[in-house]
Amino acid sequence: MSGASFDATLECWASSLRAEKVRMRPVFGRERMAHSAASFLEGLLGPERRKTGWMRAEAAGDPGPWRQQAVLGRGRWDADALRDVVREYALEVLSDPDAVLVVDETGFLKQGKSSCGVARQYTGSAGKITNCQIGVFAAYVSRHGHALIDRALYLPKAWTDDPARRAAAHIPAAAGFATKPRLALRMIERAIAAGLPFAWVAADTVYGVGEVEMALRRAGKGYVLGVTGAHHVHSWNTLPVVAGTAEEVAADLPPSAWRQLSAGAGTKGPRLHDWTYLELAHLEADEYVSGFEGLWTRGLLIRRHLADGELAYFTTWCPAGTPIETLVAVEGHRWAIEDAFETAKTELGLDHNETRSWHGWHRHVSLVMLAFAVLAVTRHRANAAAKETTPPVSRGRRRSSAGRSRRSAASPRALRSVASGQRSYSPGQHGGELTKQPPNAHT
Repeated sequence: MSGASFDATLECWASSLRAEKVRMRPVFGRERMAHSAASFLEGLLGPERRKTGWMRAEAAGDPGPWRQQAVLGRGRWDADALRDVVREYALEVLSDPDAVLVVDETGFLKQGKSSCGVARQYTGSAGKITNCQIGVFAAYVSRHGHALIDRALYLPKAWTDDPARRAAAHIPAAAGFATKPRLALRMIERAIAAGLPFAWVAADTVYGVGEVEMALRRAGKGYVLGVTGAHHVHSWNTLPVVAGTAEEVAADLPPSAWRQLSAGAGTKGPRLHDWTYLELAHLEADEYVSGFEGLWTRGLLIRRHLADGELAYFTTWCPAGTPIETLVAVEGHRWAIEDAFETAKTELGLDHNETRSWHGWHRHVSLVMLAFAVLAVTRHRANAAAKETTPPVSRGRRRSSAGRSRRSAASPRALRSVASGQRSYSPGQHGGELTKQPPNAHT
């Protein structure tokens, strides 16, 4: 499919931005604060590579960064209210009953010890233990696109147990210590309470714990959650005997157990791996969800890297009969949140926050999420318009997009690449459409 023209994409972007300014207006109360927040949003979406207070102020025509800083600091407004606006706005175009809620974390490298939640801790952003903050995020991923819809700052015990540090960073009294899986569980619960349509949750090994699994089973949601090789598995009922650690089970599998499948399209084509899937138990749905009917299956999904044979393991929960292709596609949707982190950091200043407080972090991140949602909505609407207006192209004249960059658009400059048909992450590229679940698979 050809991309939308640049002019059409730019108009779609401007229209989305105008509409979102109106939508976010009630969050900020006073007119001056609302105006400053709108300027802040424009700065995030602007072409400046660094989204510092001075850079945003210059782009807004302000004599200094004070109004921009007030949005994150002195102003009186609720970051959680803006988070909810972002979610509702994104879901207007991304909503799909077979969507995947993806949970992951990213690091914010920091100097010093004063920024809220900063500590020496491991972050995949740097690939090592370093001085940083950790944010846990939830992304909504569907065939229409993806957007970040929730976030939480992880507070190590060195912060939650230190009254002086809590007071200096203005950490609310209710914000006690919570593990990353517990933060993720709260996000999942908020998504369910808000009535978000989704069928699956995907996450890496940090979040493949029993507390998250049980909550999703009770909610009638399928999942593909990473686990370590030490994760113990066993089958029961009438299924073949499987027992031991995930690593031991994988070592005993015959060559015929593996299938080469794509987890989606990457920058260099299909992301191919060897996969195998073991069903461990069939359980009646009403054991977890009152009124549900039918069998659901607990299983183990294993991925093997083609080049070095490295293995990754996933605990799964899905309606009985779900094919391995669907589970592989769900796991492949985790790539979307990595795309969101990359775009939000390189284009929207996600990690350019200059504040040190709890409120400053959540406000900054929520505004970046809003900017990303504007881009997601723009991309979807521009591509939908292109579908309606672009005449069919003969097969012989169709241009291939193979090998093009996956980077999302984030400003009029970057939107030009979208308008010209630049390929970005698309859930539909990850193993095709997800297999529809039966009606009783959704709450």
